[in-house]
Amino acid sequence: MGRCRLCGFAAVSAVVALACSLAAPARAAEAACVEVTVNGERAPSYACMTDKLRPAAPPPGTATQGLASEAIVQRPSNQLGLFNRAATEHRMGNTFGTSVYPQRPPAVTPSGPVFPSR
Repeated sequence: MGRCRLCGFAAVSAVVALACSLAAPARAAEAACVEVTVNGERAPSYACMTDKLRPAAPPPGTATQGLASEAIVQRPSNQLGLFNRAATEHRMGNTFGTSVYPQRPPAVTPSGPVFPSR
């Protein structure tokens, strides 16, 4: 009885080892990028590096989520602290496009209660 269990275990182990040895070169081929050295200069495979940096494709049938940078690009410029034409026009008033100084109302000189202003 002990011998049969050992034979079954050995057979299963052999099948698993064979499957792993066949799958390992395929994974190694996927993972490795070849670099060539010509006259002392290394030339990496940019196509391989690009494939490695590309995000993994989602499984079919699932909703795709955008990258975090895409969400930032779609935000309004005033939320990002960037130039906003409408806000700048409001701040500069009627001098927008004609002067570098914002529009200010004329200064009011205070008048005293005893002597009215002339």
